[in-house]
Amino acid sequence: MRRLLLLTALLVLPGFASTANAQLPETDPPEVEPTPAPAPKDGKMNLTFRNGLRKQGHVFLTRGQHLSVRGRARPFVRGQSVRIELRRNGKTIASKSRELRRHGRRGQFVVKFRPRSKGHYTIKAVHKSTRKQERFSTRKAARVLDNTAGVGSRGIRVTMLQRGLKRLGYAGFQPSGYYGPGTARAVLAFRKVNHMPRIGYASTEVFHKVFERRGTFGLKYPRAGKHVEADLSRQVLVLANHGKPQRIYHMSSGKASTPTVLGSFRVYRKSPGTNSHGMVHSSYFIGGYAIHGYASVPTYPASHGCLRVPIPSAWNIYSWVDFGTRVFVYR
Repeated sequence: MRRLLLLTALLVLPGFASTANAQLPETDPPEVEPTPAPAPKDGKMNLTFRNGLRKQGHVFLTRGQHLSVRGRARPFVRGQSVRIELRRNGKTIASKSRELRRHGRRGQFVVKFRPRSKGHYTIKAVHKSTRKQERFSTRKAARVLDNTAGVGSRGIRVTMLQRGLKRLGYAGFQPSGYYGPGTARAVLAFRKVNHMPRIGYASTEVFHKVFERRGTFGLKYPRAGKHVEADLSRQVLVLANHGKPQRIYHMSSGKASTPTVLGSFRVYRKSPGTNSHGMVHSSYFIGGYAIHGYASVPTYPASHGCLRVPIPSAWNIYSWVDFGTRVFVYR
């Protein structure tokens, strides 16, 4: 009986296995979906003028001056570039391309143009659409002014020249937009400081330096606190405080036969008004030597030893100087 059952089982099993195999459905391996490419990133960009002068949010430069622009884009994506256009009256007159370089979390570029004509200009920067980053753009406007002026000149170029001179510390005028004698004296002082011909005319070189915010007086005693510096070699008088020149004036010191004494002194006497010698608002720093206004202040040493300044500036200097204020006189 056992043998019969075993034989039956052996006959049934192959058929069962065959039937079972026949009933199983055939299946393909699961499909793997490809990883989608990352979507291009959005971006933003801003432009900053690195030079020129500003007034009420507007940027001013002078004809022939380099226009330096810095652009920053967020976020930084490696390998991206920007096209920058200089436009005048809606027409592109120059263009350059710059690759964005990492600057913190941003991409940055710097580009320079040189507008040669006065007028209204626009800088437009465009990042074209790529697989990695969307298209974005920005623009910024500037105005390019004429680059010479003299006594009698008027207008925005004079206003901006005056603002630039005041920013550098030159004094004796108000930024009114009119080029009067005070502005001419300030330009003369600027020229003296920068070893230029001693005249009161604002040339192209003067405009370029002022609009680049260059040409102030370098103090010899920046740690002396509130003090006066008289540089006889350049014939300028400087009122300084907090390590900076606050007011710079055209001056005339003692001529060769009656030279101004050199050294460090302190104001010990003050005499307002005009005395019998024509000295106006005098601040004495040793003996009969004083800082004072005078009718004649040539571009060269001409006094009897005092430090002459123009009469329109005399009161402002007199009011600024205190008893005990140090006066450094040097060449």
